[in-house]
Amino acid sequence: MAAPITANMIHHIDFAVTDLTRSRAFYLEALKPLGMRLMMDRQHEDGRQIIGFGSPPDPVFWIRSGQPVLGHLHVAFNAGSRTVVDAFHAAAIAAGGRDHGAPGLRSRYAAHYYAAFVLDPDGHNVEAVCRLP
Repeated sequence: MAAPITANMIHHIDFAVTDLTRSRAFYLEALKPLGMRLMMDRQHEDGRQIIGFGSPPDPVFWIRSGQPVLGHLHVAFNAGSRTVVDAFHAAAIAAGGRDHGAPGLRSRYAAHYYAAFVLDPDGHNVEAVCRLP
């Protein structure tokens, strides 16, 4: 029997970035409004460095050194309110992100879909979304 699917089915995501120091600084600020903080910053025995963001008990968003992701990557984070989406967008822009869609309703996606999009230092599309009316 299969386990039931839950809204938070994904446990974590992990990908390599071009400049770990630059991306660390960006995500440290951009994720604060979402309640995510730096939880882990360590170096593996083989020299790779990995940085995890989230809230206890586990980091849910990881960036690392190594061969960076090529092509399109889109990561969307749940936000508890539209105000949090606005704060995410402002913080991400202030941290060096590039606007890719100002905060607002995206009714073409779904009713009450309020989101903002920012490109991170590698050009990946990072979104915060609130589905509450």
